[in-house]
Amino acid sequence: MPNIKAAAKALRQSKKLQVRNAAVKNNIKSLVKKSTKAIQTKSETAAALVKQLAKAVDKAVQKGVLKKNTGRRRQSRIMKKFNAAFGVTKK
Repeated sequence: MPNIKAAAKALRQSKKLQVRNAAVKNNIKSLVKKSTKAIQTKSETAAALVKQLAKAVDKAVQKGVLKKNTGRRRQSRIMKKFNAAFGVTKK
């Protein structure tokens, strides 16, 4: 337990942030699972889920929950699966 007021406040803040960051990461993990499953089954909702995932990852990177390269890597891997499944090719 902190003895100094500022340390006590810092502890409270870090606990709040930890809970918020965990919620964001869990949301991203569930979106990855949902979109991967939708891509494998070639569902019509796959495009919407991938778009939703990209938005969530971008927001997490912006807020500092994920590092930039981690966010880009996650988006890239999902887009790679999506493009392979739905026949989108590079030019």
